[in-house]
Amino acid sequence: MTGPAAGVDLASLCRHVVRAADRATLSTTAQKGKGGVGGPWAYASLTLAVCDTDLSPILLVSNLADHTRNLRAEPRVSLLFDGTAGLEAPMTGPRVSLQGVAEFVAGADGDRLKARYLGRHPSAARYAGFGDFHMVRVRPVRAHLVAGFGRAVWIEGRDFLPDAAAAAALAESQEAILGHMNADHAAAVDHCANRLLGLDGAGWTLAGIDPDGIDLRREARLARLDFSTPIAGPDEARAALVDLVRRAREA
Repeated sequence: MTGPAAGVDLASLCRHVVRAADRATLSTTAQKGKGGVGGPWAYASLTLAVCDTDLSPILLVSNLADHTRNLRAEPRVSLLFDGTAGLEAPMTGPRVSLQGVAEFVAGADGDRLKARYLGRHPSAARYAGFGDFHMVRVRPVRAHLVAGFGRAVWIEGRDFLPDAAAAAALAESQEAILGHMNADHAAAVDHCANRLLGLDGAGWTLAGIDPDGIDLRREARLARLDFSTPIAGPDEARAALVDLVRRAREA
């Protein structure tokens, strides 16, 4: 295969596909025994897609799931994020196979990840509090981006991950930013969804913010809206959100 077309910003495309996906295929390694008869064996399962501000995929796993047992034995995983939905020829669309190392997260950091997870997928709240469920963060190492038929490239994490300081700052300020926008600027949020993304209806809310853009949710529907350029932290978030609203009014 050849690389993606010249002029394509590989890092931005990679991050967009990962952040926009509402689900992903998780590949773990089943050990000997159940699921891995005869030795290690690849095992794929469906997971809801949620990323932290630094692009680390966030998983909510149960002790009853085969993939949880696999993760404890071998933390190296791969997640396939599919950006081909709605295309007549899916193989011409983008997808990302992200490789990373999984870690179980508890305490205050685990609570923050759970809040971000439920902000994007509130239906998971009915079981997220059970004692046998755990938050898992996958630290990205590299990604295989397929930008269309015959166009693929490997990208190391250092070349596509967002600025670490910006991601950390937004992680701390996300709750305040979302609360302000959803409480005081609900009409503007609807306007962005309606005019910039062509989505119908009122009642859209901000479900997440990161250096690359915002996640929108209306009931069970999710949408992604990117900023014009990545932001460096909460100080730039206001200007970026104002710019989105301006673009919506001019659309």
